[in-house]
Amino acid sequence: MPRTRHALLALSLLAALAGPARALPAFEEVKRDFRPSDIQVLDRDGELLQRVRTDSRMRRGRWVALAEVSPALRTAMLLSEDKRFYEHSGVDWRAVSAAAWGNLWNTRTRGASTITMQLAGLLDDELRRGSGGRDLAQKLGQTVAAQQLERQWRKDQILEAYLNTVPFRGELVGIDALSRTLFGKAPHGLDAREAAVAAALVRAPNAKPALVAQRACEVMRAMEADTRMDCEALDMFASAALQRRAFEASEGIAAHLARRALKEAEALSSANVLTPTLSRREREQSADIRTTLRAPLQRFALTTLQRHLKELRGRNVEDGAAVVLDNASGEVLAWIGSSGTLSRAAEVDGVLAQRQPGSTLKPLLYAQAIAERRLTAASLLDDSSAQISTASGLYIPQNYDRQFKGHVSVRTALAASLNVPAVRTLVMVSPEAFARQLRAAGLGLAQNGDYYGYSLALGSAEVSLLGLANGYRTLANGGRFGETRILRAPTPSPQPSPASGRGSEARAFDPRASFIVGDILSDANARAPTFGLDSVLGTRFWSAVKTGTSKDMRDNWAVGWSERYTVGVWVGNASGAPMWDVSGTSGAAPVWAELMSFLHRREASRPPAPPTGVVRAHVRFGDGLEAARDEWFIAGTEQARFELPAAAADAEPAPRITAPTDGTIIALDPDIPPRHQRVRFEAQGSGLAWRIDGKPFARGASAQWLPWPGRHVVELLDARGRVVDQVKLEVRGAGVKSAAAK
Repeated sequence: MPRTRHALLALSLLAALAGPARALPAFEEVKRDFRPSDIQVLDRDGELLQRVRTDSRMRRGRWVALAEVSPALRTAMLLSEDKRFYEHSGVDWRAVSAAAWGNLWNTRTRGASTITMQLAGLLDDELRRGSGGRDLAQKLGQTVAAQQLERQWRKDQILEAYLNTVPFRGELVGIDALSRTLFGKAPHGLDAREAAVAAALVRAPNAKPALVAQRACEVMRAMEADTRMDCEALDMFASAALQRRAFEASEGIAAHLARRALKEAEALSSANVLTPTLSRREREQSADIRTTLRAPLQRFALTTLQRHLKELRGRNVEDGAAVVLDNASGEVLAWIGSSGTLSRAAEVDGVLAQRQPGSTLKPLLYAQAIAERRLTAASLLDDSSAQISTASGLYIPQNYDRQFKGHVSVRTALAASLNVPAVRTLVMVSPEAFARQLRAAGLGLAQNGDYYGYSLALGSAEVSLLGLANGYRTLANGGRFGETRILRAPTPSPQPSPASGRGSEARAFDPRASFIVGDILSDANARAPTFGLDSVLGTRFWSAVKTGTSKDMRDNWAVGWSERYTVGVWVGNASGAPMWDVSGTSGAAPVWAELMSFLHRREASRPPAPPTGVVRAHVRFGDGLEAARDEWFIAGTEQARFELPAAAADAEPAPRITAPTDGTIIALDPDIPPRHQRVRFEAQGSGLAWRIDGKPFARGASAQWLPWPGRHVVELLDARGRVVDQVKLEVRGAGVKSAAAK
């Protein structure tokens, strides 16, 4: 006993001489400053969308309240680390005495470090245990700090902070990370066996499984003294648990959206936009990011896109993206950046990637032309071969099916997605004026309009799916442009989103023109010449939609809106490789239709009410060009009858090659004499001449040609020797037998 008194006296004296106590943080401060190693990106209702790791040094989960820790774990931890936790005031002097006596006689003891002392070492870097243990000064400082903690904190706060900050094994820190990684459950669900393994890891974080199991068995004996322990089974359990490596670096259903949300949250936080307005509960959970997405819609969109892309595998399609916007608020409700495991470039975000939009720019062009009163929905446009002079030469647009329809109304030209009328419309508007209009709708082009020229009408510029969808949302909102938003955090007033990069709502299109274009895009009869009456674009509720395909079939789009939602879908290849035989209705359109149907399974979509300044009038067309109908006009532009110009009515059809079609492949048969293997050329028009590979060949509306292997260019010339049409052919085959051999 004299020796014990001397040891206690010495330790008390050293503690008193250790110097003034350091200022320790308050419990609420420690809890507030706790940061998980992973950020949870949540949907609008708090459902987990994506978990993203942001700290590579350690793995920490959520802060867990003591009441949410299983009783078994609390019991195991106290029995293992500090049996008299609720009795001492920071230092267990009985344990200190035992440790001192054991050290004096070289007897192995448990040690005298209490949970409070360990926590003090975790909170103060200067008291943190090094690889060689703590020196005498650190031990004394730890003793003083522990007593200070006990005076300032409650016992439940000390135990709660300890369980959330104690290292367990490897990179695992805190009970939440340990429970979810090794046992796949929340801390409140840990049973006695799991709790014993957790307690054993505190003492020996990096010990071999056998040693951990041995220590866990001792803890379980202390917990259940009257129960016979099966330490061999516990050894197998501990070995299996310690091999688990749950928690990927990032997992969930919204990887690309999560990255974007992180960037926006950081930007807004730096600008002090989010933090001042968060409630106390939200500040405590500031590691979570609440977005505007709907988790059920996000899951459905991802599943639908992946299923459809699997069906298109045989057509060299592996990537896709989809976005859903709320028309009124601009909130993003779904954001699918890629096809995930189906893609070889899954990191590329297809919602933000810049791609050529093809014909999906046409509605914006016609809206501008109608607003400027250059056209009405009933105006006639010439869909025939066109040669437009540009600085770089002749621009000769073609329709998707390489056929011309003659004179058609604007309604038919837009709904049926005819290319030549769109180019003629851009000639009226001018490329630079159209480029300015696109920028007003949030579609920032990399170059000016003159750089793209008249091909801008057919989508030669690059835009993002998000920007394009928001441009259509602008039409849906009567021409009012507004920002898209992905963060749900409460703010005093709507904040601009860095994803869009523009300010408050502004008028981008004339509301009357926006209404007329929407009416055209909802007209199934008008799109019938190209898509048929039974098209996948038709919905059982009101919707307006447009498809588009870029040059060489590299991108396929479907974008449209209903009364409440705008949906945009893109399919293609992130590498830029062309697809094979993917049309406007077989590529993105089926996904668009399924998403729209999902959104409106219990929600109606009514046609928009006509705005002030539009009138409906009955129109007729001369020469039976189109059936009579009621049509919408901007007030003051209406007329009852539309006729072809006299010159156009009397003129002959534009000269063109009618057979063979462009891209025809001709296979030579070696068993048929060459003189019987001739290709017949047909054309419409008069005073025509033919040229093959730059050499004169024949005159007249028809000619026969003896083919030879190779690739050839066939040109049609008018009476003045100008090239008015051309087709490319390929002849395959070799070893043609002679007539004598036959």
